[in-house]
Amino acid sequence: MIRENYIPFNKEFLLEQQTTCFSENEKAASFKKLFDIIEHYYHYEAFTLNRNLKQHYAAFDPDLSQRERKSYSSKSNFQVFKETLLTVLEQSNYHRLDQKTVEKSFKNSDLIGLKLSIDFNAFKDYEFYVRGHHKAKESVRKYYFWKKEIEIEYYDRVMIYLNYNEADYLDTKKVRLGKMPIDPGTIALKIFKRVPKNDIETIFPNAVPKMSLKDKMLLWVPGIFGGVSLLSAKVIPALLNMYEAYQTGETIDLLNSKTSLNQGLIALGILAAYCFRQYNNFINKKIKYSKILSDSLYFKNLGNNSGAFYSLLNSSEEEILKETILAYFFLYKTPHLTAVELDNQIESWFKTHLNTELDFDVSDALLKLKNIGLGIENNGKWEVAALDQSLIIIDVLWDSVFDYNQQ
Repeated sequence: MIRENYIPFNKEFLLEQQTTCFSENEKAASFKKLFDIIEHYYHYEAFTLNRNLKQHYAAFDPDLSQRERKSYSSKSNFQVFKETLLTVLEQSNYHRLDQKTVEKSFKNSDLIGLKLSIDFNAFKDYEFYVRGHHKAKESVRKYYFWKKEIEIEYYDRVMIYLNYNEADYLDTKKVRLGKMPIDPGTIALKIFKRVPKNDIETIFPNAVPKMSLKDKMLLWVPGIFGGVSLLSAKVIPALLNMYEAYQTGETIDLLNSKTSLNQGLIALGILAAYCFRQYNNFINKKIKYSKILSDSLYFKNLGNNSGAFYSLLNSSEEEILKETILAYFFLYKTPHLTAVELDNQIESWFKTHLNTELDFDVSDALLKLKNIGLGIENNGKWEVAALDQSLIIIDVLWDSVFDYNQQ
């Protein structure tokens, strides 16, 4: 896995880590007050983004009725919605999975070992956005009763974007949406936590379990060849001998005929039991898949459709504030740093103090400081305003947000 921009610690923890470095309690209190105001300012920006997202998504929201969506047809703009969504995802430090990674995930399976069939004709477009990752030990069943402990790689957060085709196209391709409460031409958004990297296809709403080639071979090859062999070698000859003896009036060697017939029937019973066990293995995998699906719906799902915006925007606010806290503090402690020097200091601090490797987005953090008036660049060197001055700058910025006075 690549190093990510995502910072896997909450803002309260990071703020506390920085304030402990202040020797004076008064400065620590001012530092907390400064970021309390900054947090409110970012929350206001997130509110504006949320309003924009809701307006331009309404015409594509599957949770609204057709009549409601139609009323927004002239107010919603797909391009504006998609651009705003990508902005929020970028601020939240999500990154898009490329098609090669997605296809590789579809081919592999860590937990269920089940082939899933997905009708991609249902979608104009589908995309995965992920953030954070970790590894965990899981026990999986191998070779009947033997359990093996393997290491599974998980994405901490996954958002799936599904843009459904129009009804005419679905009819042409004979796509059935089934019992899914999705109307053609809508866009579904879903956010999940703790999704296995190699089982990411399980969060598709139209994923249907199918027998893999291996499952079919294990079921049908022994069944057909073994059944034909037993019938031709044991059962059919015994029945033919008994029938011929009956037709000619000859004495039937009943003992040998019964023995041969019973042996053939017993062998067929054993073969049938084997085939049933193989089919039952497939059924058990389907049950396991259903369990994973129900866990995703009830325990791992963090938001659907317009409800996903709140999860994304909360993450966006948090990531923006964390980046601002870190960039401000390290420049406050050591002014006149280049972007590269600041980046190295912050990443080194995470590795040394928190045993965490990340790719800190220093350019984005410096841009945020500059936009709110706290970051100052001079010949490639960066510094921040003094703490007292920073409080004044942020107070003026916050007051100007709701300045409705007429000049």
